[in-house]
Amino acid sequence: MKKILIISDGEVGSHFIRRVSQTYSSENIYYIVETNASEYEDINPSRFKFHEFDPTSFYKLSNLLKMEFVQVIIAMDNQSDVENTIKNIRTIKKQLRIIVLNQWNLQNEDPAIILVNSNEILSSRLLDYLPNVPVIAQNVGIGEGEIMEVMVPFGSSFVYRHIGVIEQKNWRIVAIYRNKKLIMPSRRRMIQPNDILVLIGEPAVLKSVYKAIKRELGQFPEPFGSNIYLYIDMNLINHATIEEFVRRAIFVHKKFNHDIIIKVVNPNDIYILQQIKKLRDINVIVDIEYNHNNLKNKFFNDIKTYHIGLIIVSKEIFSNYKMRTTLYEAHVPVLKISDRSFSKVKDAALVLNDNRDLEKISANIFDISEQMGFNIELYNYLNEHQKDKEEVIEHYNNLSTIFSKSIKVFKDSENPIRTLTQKENFIQILPFTYKLTKRKVLSMLSTDNERLYHRLDSYHQIFIPVQL
Repeated sequence: MKKILIISDGEVGSHFIRRVSQTYSSENIYYIVETNASEYEDINPSRFKFHEFDPTSFYKLSNLLKMEFVQVIIAMDNQSDVENTIKNIRTIKKQLRIIVLNQWNLQNEDPAIILVNSNEILSSRLLDYLPNVPVIAQNVGIGEGEIMEVMVPFGSSFVYRHIGVIEQKNWRIVAIYRNKKLIMPSRRRMIQPNDILVLIGEPAVLKSVYKAIKRELGQFPEPFGSNIYLYIDMNLINHATIEEFVRRAIFVHKKFNHDIIIKVVNPNDIYILQQIKKLRDINVIVDIEYNHNNLKNKFFNDIKTYHIGLIIVSKEIFSNYKMRTTLYEAHVPVLKISDRSFSKVKDAALVLNDNRDLEKISANIFDISEQMGFNIELYNYLNEHQKDKEEVIEHYNNLSTIFSKSIKVFKDSENPIRTLTQKENFIQILPFTYKLTKRKVLSMLSTDNERLYHRLDSYHQIFIPVQL
């Protein structure tokens, strides 16, 4: 059995001894030193050995330390007594591990002495009761935020989502508490309002996940970023439509009520540049790049510097294979504006596919639709497998109840892409996955509706990454 020495003087030390007596371990023997003996109920005498003396007495403490202890725990109320006790122990045992309750901001350079800051512990515990503050495990792991507990609010984007469709890169949902009962997560387990999720992962990643779980409608383009980025490559865009394109982008900027950065590269038309410069405002930044070198690196640097959450491009830019790949690598939603009126758009069209990606971006879709005033329409092609599609429809119906926003589901044996080419005043929203970066010629014979996005190229489209 392992021998542990506890040196106690004061109420905190006494309370600690009572807690130790209630632990399950029978592998330890505790030797208790108190300046003034206290009375303890239901103490197992075979596991607890009590001594009453002043631990600052070198002679008395040295006799006890003739035994081999694995560690010493000191919980005393007087700073001078603590320091003298540590000094006595170190005189006798140079390497013995010592854990000290630190109530006075003690400093220490001994690697075998661990100072437990009482103020930090109390503050951390009180923080656990604050709303909208993540609960981080302090006494498990390394205590740096790699284990987190989050309650899912009723209006969260995670409500009614299946765990299997949530992208968990560098983090995991390892447990769910529902109605004070532990539920082990599985791919088909659906998250309910007021569930408490236990998460593990990289601390920086968990902070982003926490914000995503707590996020409510009206926050887009969060959690991807906070500002809008209008990207104009004057070597690619149609100069005849550029002014109308910019006007539509400004309309979107005003709807989302976030700052917009107008980035112009390869400038080659003085008149158009003058018109764009006139748009400068407190919420409109015009950034013209005259240097043609390293445009891709400058693009990624802008995304980070300006904290971009939505990129707006023309259909010519998105059609460009290299530019489309660059946009995908940015991991930010992309709005492709066509030559149609944007202010007349009333519906957001979602074409269901034989995967669950539309469920992964559902919160973003509801958020965009709420801010832009779109109706949500789901198109289900009945000639394809229906199991996953039905679960996605169920998920959207549940979210429509939470967000008080009705949706329409269209079921048809005709390919919905063909149906939508006959429709007006809509915008297609679809997941931005790697397969969309492939060259168009490779998708001509595909039956994947997402790869056929270019057949609706004359309509506005929003491409949303499936990862945070």
